[in-house]
Amino acid sequence: MSLTALAAIVLLVWEAEDIANVTVADAPLPAPVVTIVDVTPGDAVATITVFAELRPRWDAEIRAAVSGRITRVHDAALTGERVSAGTPLFAIERNQYETAVAANELSVAEAELSLWRAKNAVVLARREFERTGTEPPNELALRLPQLHIAKRSLAAVEAQLAAARHKLADTEVVAPFSGFVTRRMASPGQTVSTGEPLLHLSDDRRYELTVELSQADWALLDHPVAGKKARLTHRDGTPLGEANIRRGGGFLDPQTRQRRLFLDAIDPADTVLAGDFVQVVLDGRTIANTLTIPESALTRAGHVWMVDADNLLVRLQPDILFRVGDAVTIAAPDGADASQIVIAPLASFLPGQRVSPQGAEG
Repeated sequence: MSLTALAAIVLLVWEAEDIANVTVADAPLPAPVVTIVDVTPGDAVATITVFAELRPRWDAEIRAAVSGRITRVHDAALTGERVSAGTPLFAIERNQYETAVAANELSVAEAELSLWRAKNAVVLARREFERTGTEPPNELALRLPQLHIAKRSLAAVEAQLAAARHKLADTEVVAPFSGFVTRRMASPGQTVSTGEPLLHLSDDRRYELTVELSQADWALLDHPVAGKKARLTHRDGTPLGEANIRRGGGFLDPQTRQRRLFLDAIDPADTVLAGDFVQVVLDGRTIANTLTIPESALTRAGHVWMVDADNLLVRLQPDILFRVGDAVTIAAPDGADASQIVIAPLASFLPGQRVSPQGAEG
């Protein structure tokens, strides 16, 4: 019975087993279709795109030039206010400085009187020697030393008067440049000393940028770079104006070992704020014999696949010169008049593999 059951099971499995039908064909498999773009070698203007922080040119802590009690804090000195150059911010008690100006004005008047007397004495001494027909033995006889001292005394008290008036003017603290009040440190009734901080002012008209470039990017620039312009754009591509390249390349950053460019923004858009990271686009020199291909044509390993005249794949290790947006500019292969670049290569591609190229739409 066991042998009979085993034989029945074997017969059942034998009848249920699938049999693969293999058909041998002489025709080869069709070549896979690849999307290509035709590119021709030509000249390209190098474009370097970097990000930089927009910083105000003037960013200062305004301090008291004289000491005294603050009698008034103007509304323009409040945090967040936007002020123009020359706008009053603080008023410091003036009494002692007005007294000093008055005292120095009196000293100037007395020095002028002394000078007038010294000049009159010299004139009388000259006339006396002319009347007697004798020559003065020395300058002392003509009272010239007294005249020189009177002139110097007048110059000294005039300088003291100018200094006193300057201190009096410093009791009215004004904005040295236009900008935003980012922080206020003084209040009405507070007594401040010379050099004590009153507020922090940040420029809102002129901005500076510091751009760091690698040695390869530096070589792509058209030297000398001073005086040339760069374009400023937002991260989303919105134009923000232009910037002048003031100077650059004089030294390497000690930490990054990169070269620096120093730029001044030219009338930036109102939407630009200090502290923004903007995109700086620099136009470099013209490079001959280049190919501009889509960025998608680069594989993760950094290769580019080309299709030759026999529709066979050729792998190329490109010399990437620069990138602009979604395009990459590479050095054209030697002796290539035109090239068919695969714009979406697959990881399964092999050198010498036959493909069916198809042009990219658009």
